[in-house]
Amino acid sequence: MASALTVLRRLYLSIYNWLVFIGWFQVLFLALKALKESGHEHVYNAVEKPLLLAQSAAVMEILHGLIGLVRSPVSSTLPQIGSRLYLTWGILWSFPEIRTHILVTSLVISWAITEIIRYSFFGMKEAFGFAPSWHLWLSRYSTFLVLYPTGISSEVGLIYFALPYIKASEKYCFRMPNKWNFSFDYFYAAILALGIYVPGSPHLYHYMLGQRKRALSKSKKE
Repeated sequence: MASALTVLRRLYLSIYNWLVFIGWFQVLFLALKALKESGHEHVYNAVEKPLLLAQSAAVMEILHGLIGLVRSPVSSTLPQIGSRLYLTWGILWSFPEIRTHILVTSLVISWAITEIIRYSFFGMKEAFGFAPSWHLWLSRYSTFLVLYPTGISSEVGLIYFALPYIKASEKYCFRMPNKWNFSFDYFYAAILALGIYVPGSPHLYHYMLGQRKRALSKSKKE
């Protein structure tokens, strides 16, 4: 019984990882194609559907952690996925005025390359029980050196440049009085998000550098 459940788990996770990998590969392909043929202003329109699907599929990773399908702690998975969903739905999808900004291109390409490497790595591990050492080097300890700063900078920049449109539209705002006796201002929520990004991002990057150093030192000793 236990072995059958293990096989089902690996089969499910393998299918999940490879399907999301295909989604992100499509995002990267369409982004580069639009960038070459039409310019950065058209990148979002080219990738919108696969981007929304691929990024939203990451919600399943929270569920995977909650029910014990994977060892990744929900405490670290939730904020990472939450911030991505916020940018995808709460900024890009919600405010079309920001979609033609050049930072959308750097954001999409940074995300796509990161996820193509990550999902193919886990897809190989679940399907075959192992992944090449170079794949581990790429997915875990090296590509983030460039892709994390470009991705985070793009996220922060897009939130900042969206602020005037958020304020003018008053989208997602709840004003008093109402039957719930509750008010919410999406503009100030976006500012709060920036306030979390700015000090939090360097701290996380420094932590990842420490993890990389320890992992590479360990592999050299072995």
